[in-house]
Amino acid sequence: MLQRPILLDIPDRLESERLWLRVPRPGDGAAINQAVRESFEELRPWLPWAATLPTVAESEEFARRSAVSYLAREAFTWLLWSKQTGDLIGASGMHDLNWSVPSMQIGYWVRTSMAGQGYITEAVRTLTRFAFDVLGAYRLEIRCDERNERSAAVARRAGFVLEGVLRNERRHHLSQELRNTMVFAAVKAPSERASSSS
Repeated sequence: MLQRPILLDIPDRLESERLWLRVPRPGDGAAINQAVRESFEELRPWLPWAATLPTVAESEEFARRSAVSYLAREAFTWLLWSKQTGDLIGASGMHDLNWSVPSMQIGYWVRTSMAGQGYITEAVRTLTRFAFDVLGAYRLEIRCDERNERSAAVARRAGFVLEGVLRNERRHHLSQELRNTMVFAAVKAPSERASSSS
């Protein structure tokens, strides 16, 4: 059990084969807004925060609030940048942190022009290793709407196992109809963590 997560010394940038995963900074709002606007029609059915198009100011506020939450160890957001082009690919993050386990949920989105190239799976695998090896997590979850086949496919490719479906778990943010939520998880046994840290 981690008593004081704010004292964790963790980097604000991670690296995978093709990506830099970096914590949002002041000034990132314009790039975030451009990616969200390009991808709005694909994001809107699945993400409540994409129910309406954000302004550049709202995207900038998101970047700054995300930086603060990262420092406070209350939530972790990373922007995904292409090493090759420097373009913003999308974003991923960890929320619903429970430091008493520790456990957390991973979320993600990709801009439309970069979809289907494995970037999100690559990012989720990187964050999974980071959560287990650096944050000391024992449980990670990915939750998505039962109809969101692309998000579920990412979870499966990243090695997460479907543990169950929560029926009538929430109302859709646009239609208000009842929807089912798939819960995928990756776990690390206490003995695994002990041996990897020795």
